[in-house]
Amino acid sequence: MNPTNPLVNAMFTDLYQITMVYAHWKNKRHKDPAVFELFFRKHPFQGEYTIFAGLDECLKYTQTFKFAEEDIEYLQTKVPALSHCDAGFFDYLRELDGSELQIYALKEGSLAFPKVPLASIVGPLGIAQLIETAFLNLINFPSLVATNACRMVVAARSRGGSYDSKQKPILAEFGLRRAQGPDGGMTATKYSVLGGFDATSNVLAGQLFSVPIIGTNAHAYVQAYHSLEEVQHLQLSTNSNCGPSPNLNVPFQHINILSQVSKYRRQLSNEDPLFASTNNGELASFISYAVAFPDSFACIVDTYDTIQSGLRNFILVSFVLDDLGYIPKGIRLDSGDLASLSFQASTLCSKLFQQYKNRTFLNQLSIIASNDLNETALHELNTKPHSINIYGIGTNLVTCQEQPALGCVYKLVQLNHIPRMKLSNEMEKILIPGYKIPYRLYDKHDRPIIDLLTCEKDADENALPTKGKRILCRHPFQSQQRIYVTPSRVDKLHHLVFDKKNGLIIPPMDLLQTRQVSYSCFYSC
Repeated sequence: MNPTNPLVNAMFTDLYQITMVYAHWKNKRHKDPAVFELFFRKHPFQGEYTIFAGLDECLKYTQTFKFAEEDIEYLQTKVPALSHCDAGFFDYLRELDGSELQIYALKEGSLAFPKVPLASIVGPLGIAQLIETAFLNLINFPSLVATNACRMVVAARSRGGSYDSKQKPILAEFGLRRAQGPDGGMTATKYSVLGGFDATSNVLAGQLFSVPIIGTNAHAYVQAYHSLEEVQHLQLSTNSNCGPSPNLNVPFQHINILSQVSKYRRQLSNEDPLFASTNNGELASFISYAVAFPDSFACIVDTYDTIQSGLRNFILVSFVLDDLGYIPKGIRLDSGDLASLSFQASTLCSKLFQQYKNRTFLNQLSIIASNDLNETALHELNTKPHSINIYGIGTNLVTCQEQPALGCVYKLVQLNHIPRMKLSNEMEKILIPGYKIPYRLYDKHDRPIIDLLTCEKDADENALPTKGKRILCRHPFQSQQRIYVTPSRVDKLHHLVFDKKNGLIIPPMDLLQTRQVSYSCFYSC
């Protein structure tokens, strides 16, 4: 249960957390019972929902929180701001861990809304203050990227301006090379999957998080070949899992790939002269790649000319693979008008299928689109005819192009059982005081209506939301905004996830389990 990133430890904090804790310790307030709440004030991307993510790493961090002796030595001797601190303070840090904390939180993957606490941290003022920076870091970006991913899933599955749950293209995260460092890349992969993505190109993430990995080849591979002479010696045997091919009058044996490709090139050129003039270097690269990956043959086709060369070269090699009992998988488009090119590609394949009815792979090819896709581009694609069924999304997903940070905050709301409030000239920054318990109220169709915050002290059942009982819900700052709700279902949103006596109460779910929570929450809305 160690944090995924070894950098996440007790030293993973801002200096002001330690200086504040020293001042509390100096004034003998570090053990005062406190409640902090972690929440955000505004949805990202000018949207209407946020996916809560990162709780799993917060729990691992809390469970393993401990200063090492070398940490204490560094703080005591190498940090000028702490050089005057009493030796007893460092003894306090030596003994400090997360065992006195209680953490209540939403289920990871839940839909979350502004001002509703994502997590409430209950415990001694010192340790509860000290974990602020790590908790914010471990929740801010994961929640942002999960929400970004979810919005892209919705965009990819929207037609005519409405979400179509039956349309399920595959979305793959391709952003490792453009991510904000190694940790940014791993975090983005992990939480884009939580937000609804199906796969990644990130091999390490596949290993660590059991995420399916996906990929084709790249332009550099195609450019590495310049003539057919480079592949004239390559051979491939028939698929041992299939019987003799109806297109080859030979039993299981090695065949020369170039010889068969050349045969189909002459044959198809009689009907479509463009097959005769495709790029030979590109065709050679496809032949060599097919020999290496006959069971998963998928190629990038836009190195030179997408339709006139790349697609046709792919088809030539695919005919030979089909003869040998292999099923070609698809093509990747990485430039140009993706909608038009994908439609042209599927049209050509359909036309060939009408002539070669036994070539069923022509009607089953995946068309992968990449090339700087974002939410807006996905919506625009779905206003046009296209045949894309896999999206590879990188830069704009992992860097959250439209908004770089979520803006979660971590605020003291109660100390020594007395509510605490922060005032501000900005209405949205005024803190709602006191330890609060959130509920979600549902209508008779099991759709969520509203999230309601109640005070911890509202133990009177008459003051709490109850199924079938009308309750007045008020806006915390605008007295004219209120609504009566008679819920058909009431969910208490916070669950005890870490307890000072028993440690982890709810062990973190694996990534795909957490994604199911996200799916169920999202579809219910």
